[in-house]
Amino acid sequence: MSSRVLAVWSPEDATFWEDQGKAVAYRNLWISIPALFISFAVWMVWSVVVVNLQSIGFAFDADKLFWLAALPGLSGATLRIFYSFMVPIFGGRTWTTISTASLLIPAVGIGFAVRDPSTSYTTMLLLAFLCGLGGGNFASSMSNISFFFPKSLKGTALGLNAGLGNLGVSAMQFLVPIVITTSSFRALCGDPQLCVIKGTAESVWMQNAGFIWVPFIVLATLAAWFGMNDIADAKASFKEQSVIFKRKHNWIMCWLYLGTFGSFIGYSAGLPLLIKSQFPAVSPTQYAFIGPLLGALFRPVGGWIADKLGGARVTFWNFIAMAATAVGVLYYLPSQENPGNFWGFLAMFILMFITTGIGNGSTFRMIPVIFLTERQRAAQDGGPKAQAQATAEAGKEAAAVLGFCSAFAAYGAFFIPKAFGSSITHTGAPHLALYGFLAFYLSCLALTWYCYSRKNADMPC
Repeated sequence: MSSRVLAVWSPEDATFWEDQGKAVAYRNLWISIPALFISFAVWMVWSVVVVNLQSIGFAFDADKLFWLAALPGLSGATLRIFYSFMVPIFGGRTWTTISTASLLIPAVGIGFAVRDPSTSYTTMLLLAFLCGLGGGNFASSMSNISFFFPKSLKGTALGLNAGLGNLGVSAMQFLVPIVITTSSFRALCGDPQLCVIKGTAESVWMQNAGFIWVPFIVLATLAAWFGMNDIADAKASFKEQSVIFKRKHNWIMCWLYLGTFGSFIGYSAGLPLLIKSQFPAVSPTQYAFIGPLLGALFRPVGGWIADKLGGARVTFWNFIAMAATAVGVLYYLPSQENPGNFWGFLAMFILMFITTGIGNGSTFRMIPVIFLTERQRAAQDGGPKAQAQATAEAGKEAAAVLGFCSAFAAYGAFFIPKAFGSSITHTGAPHLALYGFLAFYLSCLALTWYCYSRKNADMPC
């Protein structure tokens, strides 16, 4: 068996963990994080690119721009459904290498397409769709890392992987507006375009928004191939993993994670255009990265707090906070009676992003605990062998649920910007969309309380 395939892996065994497992687990985690970071950057790059397309000569109206911002969310979410099951089939090392290398396709494609304003809208839609390859990677990455750590550290480890990986969104939204103004890569990436804003023309290199990620993708791919491991015991067919579709807690956690991660990624995709439409005097790229940055940084915090206090308790109070911030955003938006307040609006969205980060960490801590408890309950009369088998099954089910929940929640990256666009098109304002999000958060609050956090809940976690 290859030295990169771990024939024995028992992280719940304290002696094994300290002597062998800990170093291997953290090595895989530290390689996984930058690969996921780049995946998020490529997935959400259209959220910044669309803001500048009209200024460099692309004749796309607002609805077409919202579609370009939303489509990577739709494709990424759909790909996550399949990616959720890939690690037990192919192995974590192998699949991380393949999925990371695939990001070269949209990164290079965007670099060439944006150099020519005559590039068809169909081509741009195809490239936006292919950016979903980056979104799909989250499901397999989280599934993979969940196998490496003991129950007591899963919340923290998954929070670090996802939280630092999520930083790719804010890093991209901060970096891309800078690199498109520099000619540093002109020899490799081609001539600039003329960007016209409020009658003032300046040169920009929009192709850098795609090309800047190419060397990092190559490095992350090589690191995954030469540094990561496959776990032999984690192998499972799709048929074995598909049992999760019969588990009610899979569907409940999908709903809750849609409330947390769906909000994080959806607002990340839609906020720049929302700012541009509601506060035209404000440059959205100056501020849009702040929320995703804080949301990503608070995700490990959410996982850590959930490890200490319990995932359900943290998630319950977090949804109260999310509902309150949605009301705050509504209050500060411009309306017929109110000119709006950008700083209040931005503050509320920053708080919303922080709560999405905390909720992302706490919900993902809940999943392994729920499925381990459920399988151990079912095997409680079967003796040590049955308990060991239950633990192994719980690990595989939890990994599949982590991936599938992330797939379900990623549709937020499509529905939130599209909801903003549709609300503005039909009512002239985004308020209707936000009222819908508020109602959804209240449903998540009720589900969390009834199923997990109330005194006599069936599955306290």
